[in-house]
Amino acid sequence: MAHYTFFATTSKGLEPVLAEEIAALGGKGIAVGTGGVAFSGDHALGYRANLWLRTANRVLLHLSEFLAPAPEALYEGVRAVPWPDLFPVRRTIAVEATVRNSGIAHSHFAALKAKDAVVDAFREAAGSRPDVDPLAPDVRIHLRILRDVCTLSLDTSGESLNRRGYRAEPTEASLRETVAAGIVLLSGWDGRAPLADPACGAGTIPIEAALITTRTAPGLLRQTFGFQKLSGYEPKRWAAHLAEAKEAVRRTGVGRITGGDISVPAIRSAQRNAQRAGVSGLVSFRVADIRDFSPGGSPGILLCNPPYGVRLAGGEEDVAAFYKAMGEAFKKRCRGWTAYVLSGNPALTRHIGLKASRRIPLMNGPIDCRLLKYELY
Repeated sequence: MAHYTFFATTSKGLEPVLAEEIAALGGKGIAVGTGGVAFSGDHALGYRANLWLRTANRVLLHLSEFLAPAPEALYEGVRAVPWPDLFPVRRTIAVEATVRNSGIAHSHFAALKAKDAVVDAFREAAGSRPDVDPLAPDVRIHLRILRDVCTLSLDTSGESLNRRGYRAEPTEASLRETVAAGIVLLSGWDGRAPLADPACGAGTIPIEAALITTRTAPGLLRQTFGFQKLSGYEPKRWAAHLAEAKEAVRRTGVGRITGGDISVPAIRSAQRNAQRAGVSGLVSFRVADIRDFSPGGSPGILLCNPPYGVRLAGGEEDVAAFYKAMGEAFKKRCRGWTAYVLSGNPALTRHIGLKASRRIPLMNGPIDCRLLKYELY
């Protein structure tokens, strides 16, 4: 059985979590890198990775690696790949490139040169060429040139895996689904203890927690993946993986999962998102001011991505007041709980008034954050 090399990308800080996910799926040769994890396995593992990985943004299939110190070498290296064997000529394509510390200095130029090599390979083999669609291509080709070494890959995911399909109205302030899942996994929540988010926004953290504890594969919520457009796609095998994932879902033994937010539109959006994700019966949301937050019941896990001012009309002063009120609620009404707060602003974090027992570096999109752990004795 043929083995392939993959590279799953993720947000910086979540690489160890992603490596554990890949190991659980049976990935071999796991190597943790910056912004992703390399691993190997058979064809079916690529399917399972796209279906099950919660913290991966994309799963890339490694094609080749070669020296590309100049445009001619880049063209020849890309041209050497048997592209007509990988996907039909009728597919639309896009090439995405990143370049660093190399003789070829511009990523856009590198992408154009690689595109020329791909279409020339098709012209010679089939007498026609695939069209380019930079916005919604059938096939995404990735190349990375670092210190003149080019790594060439095919994207087996298509649209980014963080787009599960349940969040129809994403906002700028929304937390990525993959990061939300990573926060839940980093907290060590066992799925049975209560879990609460006092500033849930669109409900991403509680919904991802519900998907995790019910063993719902995040890929079940999506319609299409990149590998379905490639040659060698096996619909029957994919259908078998989907059926197996549906059988794995459980609805019993789930701890109480709640979310609160002062914004009425945000709570309505969270409720709609939970319904689309199929977990509306397991997650409850309510409109609540952080000053009145009280999780109640037996102690559990608090997870929170506090607003940076987007949903608070008064600007930085109101954000500082929010952090202070959150800290007071933690101290007065959350004794025995363990809180994790994702913060991208150390100046605001001081207003919580508690000392973090752990600080985990984590990127939330372009924002350098820290996931702060508070033991609320």
